[in-house]
Amino acid sequence: MIPRAHLKSSAVAALLLAACLSACHNEEQAVVVVAQNAVNAEQKAQAAAQAAASDRDQQRAAFALIPLPTKSMYVDVREPAAWANPFLSVGAESLNLRITLADANPSTVGQGTMLRPAAARRQEIPLRPADLPQALIALPVGAWRYGRVIAVAESPLAAPKDRPQLRRNLEAAIRQLNDLGIVVEEWPAR
Repeated sequence: MIPRAHLKSSAVAALLLAACLSACHNEEQAVVVVAQNAVNAEQKAQAAAQAAASDRDQQRAAFALIPLPTKSMYVDVREPAAWANPFLSVGAESLNLRITLADANPSTVGQGTMLRPAAARRQEIPLRPADLPQALIALPVGAWRYGRVIAVAESPLAAPKDRPQLRRNLEAAIRQLNDLGIVVEEWPAR
């Protein structure tokens, strides 16, 4: 006959073994779940990257319709008001896009006079930084008289305390424009 104390210790050992096996199995399941979540996150990130690359390729294709810039046409332009292509003013919180639309009348009669002022074709469009590519794509080809080049400057209305944020926004806008294949002509702050 087996002593009772020995049976009790055997039963306790068996219960401990069962608990250990159960705990190991639970840890193994937890590791499998974490690994599966990591794989799912990786797949989502790859899908998002592919979608972003596809969007950027479509945007680049839209800008391919605009000819490359001709520097000789704008090298002597010194004043922002004389710039005929899109002009981007970068602030600490937003962007301001100034465009001058082409004159719809092909005749030179009355051009620049009170009947056909250039200022009437000029528009200022406030933008969020994320909307910049779509806003530029929406511009007619006639707004790009010098070709695919845009002037970029810091906003003259920005407060000195906003300068670090303004500079980050300016660099982000230039990087975004370069990614789209647009030549950037950076203007000094005035």
